Amino acid sequence: MGLSNLGIFHTAIGIIAIVAAITAFIKSGKIDLIKLPGKIYFYFTLVTSLTALGLSSVKGVNPGHILAFLVLVLILVAYFLSAKKQGNNSARYVENFFLSFSFFLSMIPTVNETFSRIPVGHPLAYGPKDPLIGITILLLFIMLIVGSVLQFRKQRKINRVA
Repeated sequence: MGLSNLGIFHTAIGIIAIVAAITAFIKSGKIDLIKLPGKIYFYFTLVTSLTALGLSSVKGVNPGHILAFLVLVLILVAYFLSAKKQGNNSARYVENFFLSFSFFLSMIPTVNETFSRIPVGHPLAYGPKDPLIGITILLLFIMLIVGSVLQFRKQRKINRVA
């Protein structure tokens, strides 16, 4: 598979972040930074994004670096909203969306790298332009939209009660 030590560490931490996010979505319908899966997602995504900035198959800044930086900004803003704006229920809309969007953005290189490497010797896809990768990312985008609408509706009910 040809991964560097940093690449192996980045991948392992990233897998834990993905599992935590999926667990959070299943348990709460969102990534909640107050709960353990949300905390794990935040800290492991933080490390994954920072280590991604040190990975590159080409010299200089590439789209992966920009994606990692964007994910970093999204989770940090969501963390700020969670920590500093507890009583502000309208901030939950932004927090929920930013965390869900950060997960979606994290899945773009995850899908590309996984499908381009596994199974070893006969990968499912041959790069970011492969139709299988495009279809998978489209399905994830549709899930982001549907999930965001459901999160918005759930938050609106919470805000009405409060």
